[in-house]
Amino acid sequence: MTIARRDLVVVGASAGGVEALQQVLGGFPPDLPAAVLVVLHMPTNARSALPAILDRVCPLPVRHAVDGERLEPGTVLVASPDRHLMISDGHVLLSRGPRENGHRPAVDVLFRSAARAAGRRVVAVVLSGALDDGTAGMIAVRARGGVGVAQDPDEALYPGMPQHAVEIGGADHVVAAEKMGSLLAELLAEDVDRVDEPPPSDLMDTETAMAHLDTEAFDADDRPGAPSGFGCPTCHGALFSITEGGMERFRCRVGHAWSAEALAVEQSQALEGALWMALRGLEERATLSLRMGEGAEQRGHAISARAFRQRHDEALHAAGLLRRLLQQGELNGEGLPGDAGGA
Repeated sequence: MTIARRDLVVVGASAGGVEALQQVLGGFPPDLPAAVLVVLHMPTNARSALPAILDRVCPLPVRHAVDGERLEPGTVLVASPDRHLMISDGHVLLSRGPRENGHRPAVDVLFRSAARAAGRRVVAVVLSGALDDGTAGMIAVRARGGVGVAQDPDEALYPGMPQHAVEIGGADHVVAAEKMGSLLAELLAEDVDRVDEPPPSDLMDTETAMAHLDTEAFDADDRPGAPSGFGCPTCHGALFSITEGGMERFRCRVGHAWSAEALAVEQSQALEGALWMALRGLEERATLSLRMGEGAEQRGHAISARAFRQRHDEALHAAGLLRRLLQQGELNGEGLPGDAGGA
């Protein structure tokens, strides 16, 4: 069959995403002819009440996704904490595969697996969130002929994700969240010709397999991309640079994936942690030097006492410099656009 209807909607959101999801799902018609899968970035140890929140406003049933269940039109499945939400052969897969941009579940994992599984039948939606999660996934969806939709960045509580989906991901439609339900209904009613549908790329196959902890993908000698010279903030292994659809991103040997923006933020956080450790060391050095200097003075060792006092003063001076750097917030990227954390 070469003519089909779009029947799969994948939605990604992060900071500010709950409000946007309520608006989008609240605008669905009760007979929406598609399965809807939702990823909202959340802490690993969280207990998600998102299905209950969305079920109050959505005319379709909303529940957490269950591993192995078949996709059914007119249902909304929500990712659970600490599990990637994926699609394969018309069924849901849940995985504890490597994090992408520090997240599990990750928007890009869902979008990429949907693109691989359903091609032109996919509509990918990026809502409010920080940084650029979802952009790589939207590139994958559109590479297979699917449609990309982004929330209007001007109305999003956090414009980073939809802005990148538009500027880099090439979103086909940009609309306000409250109008998205009607747009999706129109897109799902259109016929799509699957003749000459672009096949999944080797990169898409490999990255989807890695997200599902596929043994063959991890045992392969080659890794996607070229050595970047950077290290993975999660496992400290070598990162390989991948350029796809005009976007550079990174992936390590065991599968942790980072966009350039997410990598920069993670490096900044690691640097800040190192500075706090250095500050602690300097404060301890100053205290110890003071104690040793007082002891030397009591024993009449004037030269040693002066040396310890000098060491104390140098440590306090260096500690003061570090405190000023930390106070300014410049090393951890404070004040940069789109740098707020996910929900």
